[in-house]
Amino acid sequence: MSTSSLGVGIVGMGNIGTMHARALRDLGDRAALVAYSSSRAATPEALAGWEAAHLAPEGVLNHPDVDVVAVCSPSGTHAQLVLAALEAGRHAVVEKPLALSVEDAVTISRVARERGLMVSTISQRRFEPEHERLRSALDAGALGEIRLATTHVHWFRDDDYYAAASWRTTVEQGGGSLVNQGVHNVDLLRWFCGPVESVTAQYGTLAHAMEAEDTTVATLRFASGALGVITTTTATPPGHPATLSVHGALGSVELGQGEVRRWEVPGVPAPSSGTATTGAVDPLAIGHRGHRAQWDRILSALEGSSPVPVDVDDAVQTVRLLCAIYAAASTGEAVRPGDLT
Repeated sequence: MSTSSLGVGIVGMGNIGTMHARALRDLGDRAALVAYSSSRAATPEALAGWEAAHLAPEGVLNHPDVDVVAVCSPSGTHAQLVLAALEAGRHAVVEKPLALSVEDAVTISRVARERGLMVSTISQRRFEPEHERLRSALDAGALGEIRLATTHVHWFRDDDYYAAASWRTTVEQGGGSLVNQGVHNVDLLRWFCGPVESVTAQYGTLAHAMEAEDTTVATLRFASGALGVITTTTATPPGHPATLSVHGALGSVELGQGEVRRWEVPGVPAPSSGTATTGAVDPLAIGHRGHRAQWDRILSALEGSSPVPVDVDDAVQTVRLLCAIYAAASTGEAVRPGDLT
C-alpha cells in the first residue's frame, strides 16, 4: 500500500479524536483525514484544518477513500467498532483499551488475522524517550534480574469531568480508574516486565457518586518471579503525575511523566527528561506528541518497512491483565490472566 494516498477516518471526533487529527497533520502528505463521525460538526481547529466529511459511524467505516479507521469513541464501544472496521476491510487504530473483555479482544485478534488487516492500539507512552531507553536497558540486561516493579497513577477528576460524559461513571463502558486512567501505566509495566502470572486486587468507589471504581490497588507476580504493585485513583486531589519504577539486581529506575526521577543503571547514562505533560488534573494536557510518534510507526508498518506498533496480540495481553485485576478485586481471589477466556 502506498501511504501517499492513505485515507483515515475517525470514529468519535471528541478531544482524543482531535489528538489524532493533529498527529496526522504533523506527518505531512503520508496520510489524510477524509471522514469523521461526531454528534455535531467539528470546528476547523478540532479537525486540524482537514477538510473531512462529517458522517455517521457507518459512513466513515464504508467511505471509499478510508483505508484506516481510528476508533476514538468511549471505551465500551471499541470492540464493536474495531470488528466493524475489519469486516469492512479497513485497518484499525484504536484508543486504549482494545476491548473490555478478553473474549472480545481475542475475537478481534482472530478476525484481523483471518482478514490480513492491521490493528494497532494506541499506547503512546511507550514512545516517550525515557520509556524507550528503559526498555533498551532492560533488553540488554543492564538492570539485572527484575525483582520489583511498581506504578502509581494518583490523579484527580472532579464531578464535572464525570458529568460531562456519563460513560465515565459506568463499569459496562469502562469508566473506572484502572481501565480509563491507569491503563497506559499498566501497559508500560507489562511491556517492561513481561507476562504476569497472577494478580490479587481490591477496589472501591471512595470520592464519586458513580458505579465504576475510582480507586484500585493490585499486586502482581510476574512469570519471571518478580513482584509488582499497581495503584490507580481519581480520588486524590489535587492530583499528581503518575510514576513507574523498576528495581533489578543491578540497578533501579523511577520515571514520572516526562521526568527521570531516578536512574541508577551501571554503564548506561540517564536519558534527559522528556517533554510529556501530565494528565494528573487535566486529561487534555497530554498533548499529541505521543500519538504522532505512534502514527508515524503505523504508517511505516503499512508501508512494509517496520513492524506494527502495539499490535493486536500485544494489546490482547494488556486486556487480559486489566480483566484479571478486576476479577481478582470482585472475587477476592488470586487470578491468572492466562486462564481468562
